[in-house]
Amino acid sequence: MNLPEKVPLTYVSIYANPTAMSYSIAYFHSRVKVEIESWPDGILADYARIVELLMEFGPNLRMPHSRAMGGGLFDLRPRGREGIGRVFYCFVIGQRVVILQAFVKKTPDTPEQELKIARKRMKEVQNG
Repeated sequence: MNLPEKVPLTYVSIYANPTAMSYSIAYFHSRVKVEIESWPDGILADYARIVELLMEFGPNLRMPHSRAMGGGLFDLRPRGREGIGRVFYCFVIGQRVVILQAFVKKTPDTPEQELKIARKRMKEVQNG
């Protein structure tokens, strides 16, 4: 199968083992998905691998792939030779994971503004 140079995230499900996956992934907004798809290839490839693990293990996924940020917010920690990405997400009823915010890190610390956006979106998701 010839894949395009930038593989859309929809291809992840083609190669995943759906019988082993018990969690589904949703994006808070299409812009979040577009942001992730624009990442450098190495970070994007690691993201695709970690998302498959998240779909399989759900809240049991831990470091070095995922970390609890408190209050029901978690982050995925994809990395590649080009840098480090961060993806904030939460769990909702029905074994769904909602990807809330994503960015490529430019500093060692997580920007407070990115956390604020993710927490605000998580409240929106949880309150309907």
